[in-house]
Amino acid sequence: MTPRIQGLPRPLAAVLLCLLLVALPLLPARADTQDVAAASRSVVRVALVATDGDNAYFVGHGSGVVIAPGRVLTNAHVVELVRTEPNIVIGVIPPEGAKSYGGKIVAYSPGNDLALLAVEGANLPVATFLAGAPNDGDHVTAIGYPGAVDRAQGMSLEDIIRPMSAVRTSGTVSAGRASKQFDTILHTAPLAAGNSGGPLIDDCGRVVGLNSFGSLSDGSDAEYGFAVSNREIASFLRQAGVQVQRSSEPCRSMAEIEAAQQAADERARADADKRAGEVALAARERALAAREEAQQTTIARRENVMALAAVLLALAAVTGGAAAFDHSKGEIRRARLFAIGSGVLLLASILAFLLRPGFGAAEGPAPANAANAAEGDALAQAPGVGENLCRIDSALSRVTVSDTADVPFSWTADGCLNGQTQFVQSAGQWSRVLVPAEEASISVRSFDPAIGRYRADKYLVDAKTAEQARAMREKLGWSGCTIDPQRLAALARMQADIEGLLPAQPNERLAYSCQNRQADKTDP
Repeated sequence: MTPRIQGLPRPLAAVLLCLLLVALPLLPARADTQDVAAASRSVVRVALVATDGDNAYFVGHGSGVVIAPGRVLTNAHVVELVRTEPNIVIGVIPPEGAKSYGGKIVAYSPGNDLALLAVEGANLPVATFLAGAPNDGDHVTAIGYPGAVDRAQGMSLEDIIRPMSAVRTSGTVSAGRASKQFDTILHTAPLAAGNSGGPLIDDCGRVVGLNSFGSLSDGSDAEYGFAVSNREIASFLRQAGVQVQRSSEPCRSMAEIEAAQQAADERARADADKRAGEVALAARERALAAREEAQQTTIARRENVMALAAVLLALAAVTGGAAAFDHSKGEIRRARLFAIGSGVLLLASILAFLLRPGFGAAEGPAPANAANAAEGDALAQAPGVGENLCRIDSALSRVTVSDTADVPFSWTADGCLNGQTQFVQSAGQWSRVLVPAEEASISVRSFDPAIGRYRADKYLVDAKTAEQARAMREKLGWSGCTIDPQRLAALARMQADIEGLLPAQPNERLAYSCQNRQADKTDP
């Protein structure tokens, strides 16, 4: 049961001011990207609440980021009071939904201002870390819950403890300077009280640090933020036994990826057309060679049979002459045997002549059938029907959260993947929309057998959109593969409805180049 919140006592308010970051004026930020919006769904408000039995009092708050299922990373100074004041509890408030959760400190390191919270019963999006350090001048975004914004919007304490989206501010990395105590990233993204413990992310939404404190300014100096570096975070989490998602891929825009893919697909189609032409030409040449060989074989057989007929005719003449000679000598019996033999040989000669192979049999396979042979060869070599192995093409991919291991799959001419997932065909390309049961994401998978291009576009959507997509999927009422036209039409309609919920561009694109394994075995 959520405790009732009353007014903030002055002594506790003073403690809060000591705990929170120095307030800095918020500057206008650049327009949010889809990756920043997706990363924001992993950022939570970390609230401290004091209880005296019947009543509860809001003590203060900071920010945190979900780094693994049931685990939230924040600053040590955000939850410091919990270690010394037994009547203070931690509340973890996600950016969306209707629930808040209790938190418990499971690892604490004031030396580098890090703390790890266990959050039971929460199924929240998990952040991805950049494997490495950002470069000087890189654009970064700070995400958190600055109290200055809460006050400017006139929010009550009851409003603050309800789920709401985090605030984002933009800047650049100024240097990799370390503070005296621990390694930090110096940046210009504006911070305010409450940003403590919130992530600093790159343009692909990957965590590059954890905001800890800001520089003081009297209005005439530039203001800077300091974020605990990933090097410090990695060491802390390793000791805590927590594994996080990491990505080392360069961060590129979807516009750049789209342009590269269009050019690559055009080259692939040109290569596919060239290969098809070469296969057709080779098949035609084989057909012509087979015809010529058949003609030569037929002519040789015809000549051999005619020669045999001539020999039989000559033998018939000899035996006929012998019959006439014996008849003149009065050897009637012998003459009769020679006459019969002569007749048999003459008949055999006539039959051999009549049954000789004709020139029509020497035509061999028609060249027109070469196209059919070419088609068969193309099917055997193309990365389509059968067992395929697809390898990631880094030049055409934008990787932010997913694994890039090879993808083996079995494909049928009817668009069935691995015997269990039916794709829908449109304009020569097959596609399928997938909605995971737990994760707030939607994936659009596509396969183009003509060029062997398999693609997985991942959209990191909000929880409401994910629920709408799941409801649409459930209405389909069947799973597996099918050739039923009505079911395929229903699948196509469902996919169109879900795609209508998606933003203009995906957060991630994995592009694979596929090779048919049977073709590998038959290649010389």
